[in-house]
Amino acid sequence: MKPNILLMIADDQRFNTIHALGNPEIITPHFDQLVHRGTSFTEAFIPGGSSGAVCMPSRAMLHTGRYVTSWEDAGDDLPADQPLLGEQLQKGGYATFGTGKWHNGTNSFARSFGDAANVYFGGMWDHWNVPVSDFDPTGRYDHVKNFTYDPFSTNTVWHLPANRINVGKHSTDLFADTLIQAIKDRKDSTQPFFMYGAFMAPHDPRTMPDKYSAMYDPERLTLPDNYLPQHPFEFDIRGERDEQLVDYPRPISEVRRHLADYYAMITHIDDRVGDIVAALEETGQLANTLIVYVADHGISLGQHGLMGKQNLYDNSIRIPMILAGPNIPKDKRVAGKVLLLDMMPTILDYAGLPIPDGVFGHSLLPQIQGQAGGRDEVYLQFTDKIRGLVTKDYKLIEYRTKDGAHTQLFDRHLDPDEEVDLSHTAKAQPVIAAMRKRMFELAAAQGDLSFSQGQRFWAREEK
Repeated sequence: MKPNILLMIADDQRFNTIHALGNPEIITPHFDQLVHRGTSFTEAFIPGGSSGAVCMPSRAMLHTGRYVTSWEDAGDDLPADQPLLGEQLQKGGYATFGTGKWHNGTNSFARSFGDAANVYFGGMWDHWNVPVSDFDPTGRYDHVKNFTYDPFSTNTVWHLPANRINVGKHSTDLFADTLIQAIKDRKDSTQPFFMYGAFMAPHDPRTMPDKYSAMYDPERLTLPDNYLPQHPFEFDIRGERDEQLVDYPRPISEVRRHLADYYAMITHIDDRVGDIVAALEETGQLANTLIVYVADHGISLGQHGLMGKQNLYDNSIRIPMILAGPNIPKDKRVAGKVLLLDMMPTILDYAGLPIPDGVFGHSLLPQIQGQAGGRDEVYLQFTDKIRGLVTKDYKLIEYRTKDGAHTQLFDRHLDPDEEVDLSHTAKAQPVIAAMRKRMFELAAAQGDLSFSQGQRFWAREEK
């Protein structure tokens, strides 16, 4: 029998938020158990984003295995000619089920899942009152309702597919309980399943049951070494909603408060992931289930003077990536650069299914088994403002915005927190020249030169 597959994704969870992977201050006993049961990638990236809502193109990459330049609309509505992970698994004999946040259009959701419950077609919302859709067997999901996005400050009306508002239950509990029920419903089935659970947390508004907020005292949390009251230079980012959550300069007390709430939301997810894994075990399905846990991106929360994820620092583009299940090595850490979009071909390869043409990502199974290394380099981009390149030894970041042009170079070995910009040193100049040349070559190879945002960026660079 083919293995079951459970894919869970968090929203805004950065790479260094799991106790067993090096964060002594966060409480994540169930993630720690998952780490010990499986293999964790310690250099998992997203390549950036084409929207301030980075989650939208990021999740599009996850479900298609394609690169961020594949959509001029940032993945808002995935084209019908791009095969999707759930769609391919259905063709391969899997029963597919989805719950939680889906930010890539109703058509692609209908193509991906043969069953669903409590689906949120949007980006962010009040965690305690989520507008959700039930499964629509017609696949239309055309039951659109009107919502005032923020009735206390605006009369802007949003139109969202939703049957109802789920009142008074936190989104993490709503989606976890929905997954658990789906697992129980599959107890006696002989058909393998693919289940997708997409949490809205730890995205703000950072609220959670009191039990979890009581676990963290902001004053006892360590301030990141790369905390700054504000970024060293402007790069046309202050207008992003995330950056307006805390005043400039960033007060240390506010950064600590946000960090405590962030950790509390992750501990809440951790608790419910433990319940989900327990449901698999109680129904006799754990031994034949591949569990994958990832995030769509990270977040700054005071690092480098920023609050959001609209940048190319590691705190925003590196994510947790854990796989546990049959034939996955236990308690293993895998170095080497990988991308979130590698998960689509990895899961298909694991299920013994063909990888469609046009997929940019590649299967990570050889890397998991120690038969291959990671990528030598990763090309980075954020909208038309920033481009970058990560190699074994350095990260180069180039900014081209209305606020001016800036270059940063960081030593990835000596300066993992990206605190010391080497770009002004004489020794760095040949390194920068070589990396700029390579960055432009990758821009051409990965479609950025024909991508509208890339065209604007590179045109500014030439002035």
